[in-house]
Amino acid sequence: MIIESSHSKQRSMKLENIAIIGNGGRENSLAWAIQKNDLIKKIFLIPGNGGSENIKKCQCIKINYQNTKDFITQLYKLDIDLIIIGPETPLAEGLADTLRNEKFLVFGPNKDGAQLEASKSWAKNFMKDANIPTANFWTVSSIESAEKIIQNSSIDLVVKADGLAQGKGVFLPDTKSETIQIAKEILNGKFGNSGKTIVLEEKIQGPEISVFAICDGQKYILLPTAQDHKRLEEKDTGLNTGGMGAYAPTPLISESDISEIKSRIIDPTVNELIKRNIVYRGVLYFGLMLTHSGPKVIEYNCRFGDPECQTLMPLMEKNFVTLLHKCASGMLEGNEKVTVSNKVSGCVITCSTGYPLDYEIGFPITDNNQVKDDFQVFHSGTSINPNGQLVTNGGRVLSIVCQADNFDDAFEKVYKSINSINYEGMYYRSDIGHQVRTNSTKLS
Repeated sequence: MIIESSHSKQRSMKLENIAIIGNGGRENSLAWAIQKNDLIKKIFLIPGNGGSENIKKCQCIKINYQNTKDFITQLYKLDIDLIIIGPETPLAEGLADTLRNEKFLVFGPNKDGAQLEASKSWAKNFMKDANIPTANFWTVSSIESAEKIIQNSSIDLVVKADGLAQGKGVFLPDTKSETIQIAKEILNGKFGNSGKTIVLEEKIQGPEISVFAICDGQKYILLPTAQDHKRLEEKDTGLNTGGMGAYAPTPLISESDISEIKSRIIDPTVNELIKRNIVYRGVLYFGLMLTHSGPKVIEYNCRFGDPECQTLMPLMEKNFVTLLHKCASGMLEGNEKVTVSNKVSGCVITCSTGYPLDYEIGFPITDNNQVKDDFQVFHSGTSINPNGQLVTNGGRVLSIVCQADNFDDAFEKVYKSINSINYEGMYYRSDIGHQVRTNSTKLS
C-alpha cells in the first residue's frame, strides 16, 4: 500500500502548480482542460512541444525525466502539487514509483499496474484469472511454436508484439502465410525487445470503442466514451497507427451496455488489481470490441488514449483536474459527477506522409484559423526550429478538434479548419467519424 507522509499530505492540500510529463497532443489537451480551473496558477509541460506554450498558464521545461536527480530537484524547485504522466513508456519504466518515493502526488500507475499495457501476455493472463471476457490467445516466443499454432488454427488470428510498440505492434493478416510472415518479423526483432514474445489471438468481429475509468486504487468513476480510428487509410483500411482521429461520446453503446461493461469488465479489473496488491492510481483505458456475444477486451492502456484524449478534453468542465487530484491522493468517493459539455466532439489527426513507417520532419507549418469557441488545434509532433518557425517534428503532427450539437456539424467544422492549415507532406483521413455522420462523403 502507498502510505503518504505528512509532507505529501500538506502538498495535497494545495492545487496550484501542475507538471505534465510528455510531448504530444494528449499532454497539450490535458493542459488545455486543466488551465480552465481557477485554482491552477501554472502548468509545466516536460518537455512539451512547439504548441505547448500557446496554452494559457503553460510553460515548457526541457529536462530529461530519466536524469532522475536533476529531474526531482527541478520538480521541488517548481513546487509541484500534482504530476500527470502522459505516455505509456515512462509509466512502464517506473517513473511513477520514483516520484511517489519522493512524496509527490502522481496521476499514473506504478510499474506493476502499467504491465496492463506494457505486456500483452501479462494482460491476457490477468483477464483470464479475473474471468474478464476477451479473445482466446496463445503466447509464444519461438518461430517454430508460432508456425505450429498458426498452421493448426481453424480460425483467423491477430498477431501482437508483447511489449510497447507505439500503437504499431498489432497486425490483422488475411492469410496463414501472411500471419506466419508477420510473426517471424516480430520475433526476429522488428520491435526489438518488445517482440521477443508475441501473442496470437483469435480475430473477433464488431465495432471498437474506448472506455475510460479514472481510479484511485480502490474506487473509480467513468469518463465519456469515445471511438478511435486506428487504420491509416479511408474505410478503416491500411496499416495500424497510433490513431488517425476520434469522436466522443459514442452512441454505439447504451446505458445498459455501460452497466454490463462495468459489471463484467471494469469491476473485475479493479478487483483483480486489488487482489494482486496493485495500487492503481491513474487511467484505466479499456479498448473494447462489441461482439455478437457481448463486449470483449481487446487491450488495456495505462494512460489516456491519443487521439481520444484530445477529443474528450474539450468536453471536460472545470472540476476535471480536482478529480485527477483526488485519484492521485487516493481520496475518490466513487460517486463524483464528471461534469461535461452537452455537445459532441470530433478530432482529425494530420500526419506526415509516410507515417507510420518512414517520414521526413522539419517542414514549416502555417495555420490561418482564427481562435474561436468550440475549436482547438492541439500540437502533437511539432517543434520550434532555430529560426523561430513552427515545424513538423513527428509522424502525427496536429490534432484538429471541434465541438457542435451533432457530429455532422462537428466534423464539417473540423475539415473546414484543416483547409486553413498547411505543411509539406500533410496527410489525413477524410472519413473520420463515418460511423456517426449522416453524410460520410468527403468534406475536405
